[in-house]
Formats: sequence, C-alpha cells, structure tokens
Amino acid sequence: KWMMHNHRSSLAVANGPMVDTMTKEAHIIVENLTMAYGDFVIQHDLNFSVSQGEIFIIMGGSGCGKSTLLKVMIGLKSPAKGDVLYRGQPFWGGPEAQREAAMRGFGVLFQSGALFSGLTLAENVSLQLSMYTDLSGAEISELASLKLALVGLKGFEDFYPAEISGGMRK
Repeated sequence: KWMMHNHRSSLAVANGPMVDTMTKEAHIIVENLTMAYGDFVIQHDLNFSVSQGEIFIIMGGSGCGKSTLLKVMIGLKSPAKGDVLYRGQPFWGGPEAQREAAMRGFGVLFQSGALFSGLTLAENVSLQLSMYTDLSGAEISELASLKLALVGLKGFEDFYPAEISGGMRK
C-alpha cells in the first residue's frame, strides 16, 4: 500500500508485505505525526504502520522530512504533535524512562558514520556500554573487541576513525 503526503514537498512512505499484514499486528505505528522546526512545519499528520517482517520505504526529495521523520522515530527530535507507538506502547506520550529504555534498543547507521574522531574504535564501541551498563572496564573492553571482530575489525581496536577506510567506519 502507498501513502503520499504533500506539504511544500512530497514525502512518500511505502510498505509492501513480506508477511500477511492483515493477520499480523503492527510493530510500529505513526499517529498524526507533525514535524516542525520552530514555526516551519516539515510534514503534518503523518499516519502509517509497519508490521514485523514487512519491507518499508521512506523516500522523497531533499528537504521533505525523511531524516527528520527518522530522528523523531528514534528519539533524537521531539515531534510538534502526534506519537510513535512501538508494540502498542507510546514512545513520546509515555514516561521518559520508557522512552529511554526503548532508545537503548535502537541501532542507527549514519550516512557518514558516527564515530568520535578523538576516540579509538574500541573506545567508540565502549562508550554506550560504559554509560548504560554496570559492566567492569575489563568486561567492556572484551565486549568491544568481540563486537569489532563480529564486523571484521579484529585487530583494529586501537585505531582512530581517520586511520581506517570509509567502509570500515560504517
């Protein structure tokens, strides 16, 4: 199914079932979502749902709100109005602790990478673990090495982002 929304520029969201969406509950629901920067409204009253296993596409021209929508959906930007529900639980309308717990479960890959240039790869990977877990320094170091090995970067723990290729930074 397709849903188009026009406001200054077009943003299209499309989802095509990989699963029978009629019998599967929506995993993500966007309800009456309005996104704005101050008084400038980017998109208003967006509504769509995504079921688990479904392929979902967000597309549109430059400046139409694709990145802003993703930022709202993962908690990096507050909506002007509306909410995002994950498994039926309101993300913005619920308690802050619930939103923070949901955010710890998100994974984001930025277009240009999102590594801190002044930290080694191991330190970049370790940062969230040191902030949100009670793991010891040794346990965090071991987990960081394991995570880097899982993505083919074993032996690069002490390298800085500028010392590796763009593909490796991803």
